[in-house]
Amino acid sequence: MTDLDPRFTFESFVVGPANRLACAAAKRSADAPATSYNPLFIYSASGLGKSHILSSIAHYAARVHPEFAVMYIALESFLEEMTVALQAGTEDDLRERYEGLHILLLDDVQFLAGQTEAQELLLRLLDSLSRTGSQIVLASDRPPADMEHLDARLVSRFSGGLIVDIGAPEFETRVAILRKKAEERNQRLEAGVAETLARFPFKNVRELSGSLNKILAVQDLEGRQVGTEELAELIGLKEKAQGGAAPDAVALLDEFGGFIEELSATVASKVEREETPWRRLLRQTAETFEADSYSGSRLRRMLELDEPPGDPKEIVAQFRADVERLREITKGLDRVGNPWPEAAIGLVKDPERIEEAQSLLASAIERVRPFPLLGEGPGIEELAEYFPPVAVKAAQQLVTEDRPEYNPLYVWCEEQRVAEALMGATGRSYRAHDERAHIAITSAAEFAEDFIRALSIGVAGAWRERWWTVDLLLVYGVQELSGTERAQDEFFHLFEAMNRRGAKVLIVADRDPSGITGINDRLSSRFEMGLVVEVDVSALPADIGGLNLKEALPEFIQDDDLWGGFDRPKLSDVVVPPLAELQISDDGRGGLFEGGGDWAADDEADAGELPSGPGWSASHENVVWNWPNIEDRIEEDVD
Repeated sequence: MTDLDPRFTFESFVVGPANRLACAAAKRSADAPATSYNPLFIYSASGLGKSHILSSIAHYAARVHPEFAVMYIALESFLEEMTVALQAGTEDDLRERYEGLHILLLDDVQFLAGQTEAQELLLRLLDSLSRTGSQIVLASDRPPADMEHLDARLVSRFSGGLIVDIGAPEFETRVAILRKKAEERNQRLEAGVAETLARFPFKNVRELSGSLNKILAVQDLEGRQVGTEELAELIGLKEKAQGGAAPDAVALLDEFGGFIEELSATVASKVEREETPWRRLLRQTAETFEADSYSGSRLRRMLELDEPPGDPKEIVAQFRADVERLREITKGLDRVGNPWPEAAIGLVKDPERIEEAQSLLASAIERVRPFPLLGEGPGIEELAEYFPPVAVKAAQQLVTEDRPEYNPLYVWCEEQRVAEALMGATGRSYRAHDERAHIAITSAAEFAEDFIRALSIGVAGAWRERWWTVDLLLVYGVQELSGTERAQDEFFHLFEAMNRRGAKVLIVADRDPSGITGINDRLSSRFEMGLVVEVDVSALPADIGGLNLKEALPEFIQDDDLWGGFDRPKLSDVVVPPLAELQISDDGRGGLFEGGGDWAADDEADAGELPSGPGWSASHENVVWNWPNIEDRIEEDVD
């Protein structure tokens, strides 16, 4: 594995809707070879991450299954090896070497077209590997059925497992990719650069990365930050927005590079040895930590070597440091009340899986990250005389009724902050009505930006679960969803999940839903599904709280203090309930519902005693739902 590019791992792969299934299947194949998808066939256009995923499998397998023989090879190299073997009469040796693999990763299989001998050899090899329980992962620029002059038996073998494609990333994922790659290079992008660059008409991630390379090179060599206004000229494109003029011919840099042609693992012979001091040190260290349930396999493998693998004292010191880090991660998970205790089993006791344990902690922290709290201020009753009676009545229903007649409530006003005052008052009244309720306050722009952040750091699944626990969602500036892609999808699915569990939504904007351009029809229809109310500023009393509304905003709508003060709580102050305490309701509705138990524990509470949900396992991107009625899973778009 020494020649694999260390950058191409699952940790550095930004997961979005276009590649989520491929990434999940690849990780499953690396974690438990030949148990689920065999062969796994991944296809996509050039530059969308096939080689990155194959390299990630090799890295992951080397870390989790170091005893496995893994080979990553491009088809051109495979053909070259076969040609040499045929000329030398050593094709049997070549076949035996491949048949000893645990995982075979074969890239660019589209070049098999017309290669009769290669197809025959590969067919026998695949049959042999399948019989011995080896994992096979293939990558191509097209699905098997579209590959011309391919043996029908090979098409059948390729189609016998899982075939999955990788699509072009949507806007939010492109932004996350740019930010992550800049961070990996220890560089900072000016505000708006990633978003602007993500809207250029690049054909794939490779071109997107190449353009970023050019920007980072300018920043590094010229010692300055590149601004949005110079991006088009810098990377050789005439138009900034997608859908504009076609890109000029420009040699974009290729970040991906080549991979090693062949990787193989050998097993060292085991013989009787006299225990040397360095071997004794490693053995005793392994035994000490194994007694505390930690895995000592890293040190055990070193004991099989004939010579000490470097400085034994440094090796032991690093092992101890990794164990200490795992202990810190365990304490961190206990502090936040790990929502997925079953996922931590094994992870927090294996120093070779420390990166996965850190990812689990990051997801757990994201899952219980509290929402900002409403500051003090007026409730609905105090503002009732200033707003249309229908808006006030609908807001009061959101507060007091389990199933309000108008949900969502959409309030718009050209002077948006006036409508925001009603939203803040509704939130305060709801908090007074139910102190245990979860209230989430966000602008549409903050929602979209927060989703990109979650994508960038690999906690999108936990981010999503966190929003799904909300009882009252307050969203202002919803017109700012215009032009986004995945943020609209996430808001739609959040809306649907909340609707199923009877949660409530209050939306504020500066225009009615029909006036918002750049959003999809299904989302617009959800905005209008409850009640849409306009607040006409000209019809409001001129004097509110001693201020002339036509000259200044009321005192409870200060520019710098919209809610009467945001409180930013610590994790110990507000804790989102674990998934286990969100159960299916008695009336049979699907989704997440708050069950019994006092989840708002203080710092002294034993988070480790929180129950775990049946059958739940952590995932950065996937959530498994158990719906009591299949009909509840159906989403119908209303024209």
